[in-house]
Amino acid sequence: MPEQTAIGRKRLACLIQQGVWDMPVETMPLAMGYLKAMVDADDLLGREVDVRIANFGGGATLQQMVRRLFSGPMPDILAFSVFGWNIQAFGRLAETFKQINPSGWVVFGGPHVAHQAERVLGRWRAVDVVVNGEGEFVFCDLLRACVAGGRVTELDSIDGISFAAGDGTVRTTRPRDRIGTLDRIQSPFLSGAIEMKDAAGRFRYDAALMESNRGCPYACSFCYWGGAIGQKVRAFSRERLKAELDFFGWHGIESLVLCDANFGMRAADLVFIEDIIQARETHGFPRHLITSWSKNKSETFFEAVHLVKSSGLCSTFTLALQTLDEDTLQHMGRKNMRINQWKGAVDRLDALGVDSYAELIWGAPGETYDGFIEGYDRLAEQVSCIAVYPLLLLPNSHYADNRAAHGLVTLRTLEDDFERVLSHDAMTIDDNRKMMRFLFWARILSENSVFRNIWSPLLRLAGMSQSQVLLALDTWIDAQTDRISGLLRAVRDQMADSLDASRYTAGLRIFYTEAGVLDMLLAWWTQSIRPLVPAPHADLLDDIFAYDLATRPIYDDLERPDWRLQQEPAVETVHGECFYVIDCQEICCDVPELVRRIKSGERNLSRGVRTAGGLYFRTGFQRCFANQEFAPRYVGKTRAMVEAANRSRSQTLSPGHPGAGTSSGKPGTIEETSTRTNRVSHA
Repeated sequence: MPEQTAIGRKRLACLIQQGVWDMPVETMPLAMGYLKAMVDADDLLGREVDVRIANFGGGATLQQMVRRLFSGPMPDILAFSVFGWNIQAFGRLAETFKQINPSGWVVFGGPHVAHQAERVLGRWRAVDVVVNGEGEFVFCDLLRACVAGGRVTELDSIDGISFAAGDGTVRTTRPRDRIGTLDRIQSPFLSGAIEMKDAAGRFRYDAALMESNRGCPYACSFCYWGGAIGQKVRAFSRERLKAELDFFGWHGIESLVLCDANFGMRAADLVFIEDIIQARETHGFPRHLITSWSKNKSETFFEAVHLVKSSGLCSTFTLALQTLDEDTLQHMGRKNMRINQWKGAVDRLDALGVDSYAELIWGAPGETYDGFIEGYDRLAEQVSCIAVYPLLLLPNSHYADNRAAHGLVTLRTLEDDFERVLSHDAMTIDDNRKMMRFLFWARILSENSVFRNIWSPLLRLAGMSQSQVLLALDTWIDAQTDRISGLLRAVRDQMADSLDASRYTAGLRIFYTEAGVLDMLLAWWTQSIRPLVPAPHADLLDDIFAYDLATRPIYDDLERPDWRLQQEPAVETVHGECFYVIDCQEICCDVPELVRRIKSGERNLSRGVRTAGGLYFRTGFQRCFANQEFAPRYVGKTRAMVEAANRSRSQTLSPGHPGAGTSSGKPGTIEETSTRTNRVSHA
């Protein structure tokens, strides 16, 4: 039981978060970490409230969540971080909780419920309070009211909330100003609010999440971004951020995901990158930076790219275009953004030799099926890795508030609470379903890089666009009778019928765990694609296609292993990283260079030197197989490629420093920065 205080039992507040992906590792509970850090640091609340975080993966069932939450000491307060994917489960948990503890408080917060109290409180009667905006200080105020013996139906004095009043009405209090000085928010890392290790002593999350700022100066029609759209950007102090980066480096955390809306837009972002590099020079980590890069590719952005590239820090740079159609851009509120000058940005990124991928949204008002495919192919001529996300009508967005003007027809499914767009003035329901079939293959083969090198050679040497290749596979699969084709058809049709784009992950798992996939893809290539290839280039394209198949990442889950693991591959540690080493048949090991020459316009091409040897695959791919930004790290490489990547990473490190392939360091550094940051936070 929780410990007793002088005034009685300590109240138990349980903060509940659930990620969207069903993965073997957790997603870091950043939002709840902020709340716990704030409560723990408060003189009164720290004595009176025991705060615990319950962090669930996307595959957790209701029964599993119930057992974990309600089998031990019963919480007095349940606070949920709510998104469209988890609100159905959280509403049911709240109902069960109220049966066990009728006087308990249930708080919903997050972008999906903010300013939606009439609907939320009307539908989920067990919910008492909805937080309308940033929650760190609001939650502390709610706990103070609870500790003081206040009634959950009488919270008019707390700004920034909506609640169910005793007379059955929904009351909304005055809006609360946004937090101007972000350092007032306690660090969830330096405070220890977020546990960093699992029971085996390993980092327990797929990546470390952090913010360097909040706010977005743009106001795109499809976006809400936590309510901070069209607003001035507010930043955490450099001192605070340096302390957190040093903390991550000392813990040997490889991947940093920065939750900013437009990273690379401000001069301060360049300083932040320099501080990442400094942490890596000291500890060898972090090694990877993932973020939402600035929409407009300014000189500051390219300075950031140069810094990342020259330091050996790994990152993938995003072209968040969303559409190439002029009318659709107008509806999106992005018509006059410099983002539309994307070809020049791609050329500069290519010249710097960095990885980039593009983002599109399907289903936006103004976009037709044919127009979208034409834009997709135009973009794919420059950037072969394209992530496409079907439009969801997010609460509080411009599209949601002006749906009638665009003829938007939507559907909320039983599994979640997202409004999926069925049709609009330029898109029929049949067009939508046809596009969802296309997106199934696009998300697997292009976005998640199952094929990486073959796209540009097929376009330049055989005149085949990316959509043509993907649609050829879709048509060919329909005519097959083998088991693998049947499995893929079933998952594809589930995604098309449900309009749930996340269903593609089941198909992606098939590509990595089923041995028959190789035979199926070879048959498709031989029967459907190779006959369309000019004879002088057929053998060359065969080599590139075989290379893509051979170098696909290895899905190393013990329960559903990649078929290649049946060969009992050797495991080798190279520069502190663990690799499977698999003997392969002769491959053209210089395929990436060959593709570069094809893209540059060379036509006098040879198949190159063919060599036999081992391919090196980083272990652990199953932990993040559905993350298209992580996948390229796990692609098979020759030993020479592994060595080259290590030289790039090590070139900025001082000789003999502890970061040369190890996560060793001195905890004293962390203690100093933690103390310094806490002083700043209380200022």
